[in-house]
Amino acid sequence: MERKMNRRSWMKTSFAAIASFAAAKSFPVLAHTDGIQVAKASKVYMTKEISPESLVKIYEALGRKAAGRVAVKISTGEPGGHNFLQPSLIKNLVKEVNGTIVECNTAYAGRRMTTEEHLKAAREHGFFDIANVDIMDSEGDMKIPVRDKKHLQYNVVGSHLKNYDFMINLAHFKGHAMGGFGGVLKNQSIGVASSHGKAYIHTAGKTEQPSELWNNLPEQDAFLESMAASAQAVADYFGDRILYINVMNNISIDCDCDSHPHDPELQDIGILASTDPVALDEACLNLIYAIKPTEGNNNQPLVDRINKLHGRHTVDYAEQIGLGSKTYEIVNI
Repeated sequence: MERKMNRRSWMKTSFAAIASFAAAKSFPVLAHTDGIQVAKASKVYMTKEISPESLVKIYEALGRKAAGRVAVKISTGEPGGHNFLQPSLIKNLVKEVNGTIVECNTAYAGRRMTTEEHLKAAREHGFFDIANVDIMDSEGDMKIPVRDKKHLQYNVVGSHLKNYDFMINLAHFKGHAMGGFGGVLKNQSIGVASSHGKAYIHTAGKTEQPSELWNNLPEQDAFLESMAASAQAVADYFGDRILYINVMNNISIDCDCDSHPHDPELQDIGILASTDPVALDEACLNLIYAIKPTEGNNNQPLVDRINKLHGRHTVDYAEQIGLGSKTYEIVNI
């Protein structure tokens, strides 16, 4: 008989199997030798203002115009949760690019596991009020190539991905109970993967069957490396027809896929964007780690979660396989 778990049960059982890791390494922003910069720094644009207007402004600052059929990849949020990006915040940007909000079904039992219920959840959360919503694996999935075959032989994404010419990877930066944190790399790997693709990534290539996922969880770094490899596959698919935005608000230690997330303990930070997803997630991580804990702005729970799950390895490995660079410069707008 097929065994199903909800998200919270999965997290409880998974944590027991995941070993703790050492704290993250130091993170230079720019590499210099004798005063000479030796690595080209990717530009990461930042604004501290979190508003519909600033979201459009930072998109325009990237200088990469979304054209054709535009997919705006967000998390629709598991019902019960409340930290996901609100339609009122993203509305102006979605309309500016004439975009379609895209998502894929989950690999765990919940309101977003089937297309019918997922669409109902998206409607309840107000996304249909601002744009069309497309569950990209509602009619199945398709395979796209991966460059790094250490764990995965291909990536399994929603078949509707082929209907889009351009993608805006619009992620909510926050913690995650299996990956340590979630930003644009997770939004592009787990998020673009179909339910079968999610199982394939989570098991580091052992199975595509969600019902078999729970008994095939791999060593932690294999999972993180699989996320990096699948994110690279989507980047390769779109080439220069993709851009990346992280919104750093409502920063819980839990993902928007959790129906009962922990309340945020951090103050909102801002919006960051880049054409380099590695630089972008690295910059956001550095901002989190640089916070000095105070009452009402405590980064320690999120830092502890990221360190325990070796979460920074996703970014390290993404750089290693050539997806982007951790060397960056912040451009304030």
